[in-house]
Amino acid sequence: MTTLKIRKMPAQLKNGKVQYFLDTDKSILLNEFLGAKLSFSFTGKINCIACDRSIKKTFNQGHCFPCFQSLASCDSCIVKPETCHFHKGTCREPDWGQEHCFQDHTIYLANSSGLKVGITRGINPNTRWIDQGATAGIIVGTVKDRLTAGKVEVSLKKQFADKTNWRKMLSSDPEEVDLVGERKKLLEDLPDLVSKHLEPSASKVQKIKFPILQYPEKVKSHNFDKTPEVSGVLHGIKGQYVILDSGVLNLRKFSGYQVAFDAS
Repeated sequence: MTTLKIRKMPAQLKNGKVQYFLDTDKSILLNEFLGAKLSFSFTGKINCIACDRSIKKTFNQGHCFPCFQSLASCDSCIVKPETCHFHKGTCREPDWGQEHCFQDHTIYLANSSGLKVGITRGINPNTRWIDQGATAGIIVGTVKDRLTAGKVEVSLKKQFADKTNWRKMLSSDPEEVDLVGERKKLLEDLPDLVSKHLEPSASKVQKIKFPILQYPEKVKSHNFDKTPEVSGVLHGIKGQYVILDSGVLNLRKFSGYQVAFDAS
């Protein structure tokens, strides 16, 4: 039995297949336990993932309330980049904002629970696609900063969904989408957007295969706050969800929780 502090699962794309690690130092490859019985036992201890203080409740996936209120990474503009207020001089952490928000951002199309549009920092969206459970993705182009990315995404929301239906994503693989054709149509239909903000990038479709033995017939979610003991046979891993025969567990949701992990 191993005691862990839950964090977002690190993931790697290797030859188109996703490898998931249960701990941040990547010593536990979760893929190796497919078909095995796993148990997660919440010890009752929770620590803020930013300052490590002991807490009873988390905010914004693992933070204590003071960090949730003070950190720029927890500000609402992270979820809604079109509301970035750095230029107003009101960023919670200007140095952090300068480093994270004023760099290239990628606009992409992905097929998770269906076709969706999204943005991510940097020029490699693979990690973002994996977190969303997307089976395929394609880059549309890049913009110069997060605020511009947010404005572009708002424009594209008129034509595309921007959220993943997690229940649908965990129920089956989505129907295939012609991402190359959708990207071409997007660029043709929005010439003003492209000329003002977006630098189109040469791109090809990235296919992603998740480690799944079978999907659940009915998606039922586990919650450590209600049921501290969670166990079941590992049927798959997708997004940040562990799919057990007893239900699904969103590990990222419980970041900061201490659990005892065992496999048999």
